[in-house]
Amino acid sequence: MALTLHGYRPSVYTRIARLALAEKGVVYDRVEVNPFAPDPPAGYLALHPFNRVPTLVHDGFVLHETGAITRYVDRAFAGAPLQPADARALARMDQIIGIVDAYAYWPLVRQVYVHAVALPRRGQAADAKEVQNGLVAAERVLAALEALLDVPAGPTGFLVGPALSLADLHLVSMIAYFIEAPEGAAMLARHPKLQKWFTALSTRPSFVATDPR
Repeated sequence: MALTLHGYRPSVYTRIARLALAEKGVVYDRVEVNPFAPDPPAGYLALHPFNRVPTLVHDGFVLHETGAITRYVDRAFAGAPLQPADARALARMDQIIGIVDAYAYWPLVRQVYVHAVALPRRGQAADAKEVQNGLVAAERVLAALEALLDVPAGPTGFLVGPALSLADLHLVSMIAYFIEAPEGAAMLARHPKLQKWFTALSTRPSFVATDPR
């Protein structure tokens, strides 16, 4: 079996794919691709015409878009399922992933993390207004997610039912960056079910093994 994941180590979407592979216990090769490089490799553009990450290549089968990759990994490999069988639980998983992609990624990562943490860490100019706008949007996102949790999360609590799902992998990667900003950590603490969920999930071997730092 030839399995290769092309991705950018700091990318939350690359990490989501890596988390799915880790949870399924799949061995694979990694190829680092920087989608922000001025001259993307022609070979990678042949795999992903939009020059985004990640891309999975499995025995010649090329697949990009994170949601497609993680669902394929879950279906193609043995191990505990990462998608619930119940129709409503599956719909809830899809709903949470949709919320995360549409409303969480930009404020949590591109606004709060990038401008409060990443740019200052590199000695580059950051925009405080971007941080504040991101925090306003993030509060709405976290409140909506908190309201979707049926029971308080604990050591075995997950976003959808009693088992880990792709929804958990999708969100945890973004929260991990968000709380590197003190404002993000303080906001998460005001959402106790999400805070307990993140604390529990951040101890999983897959989470530790895929830390982009």
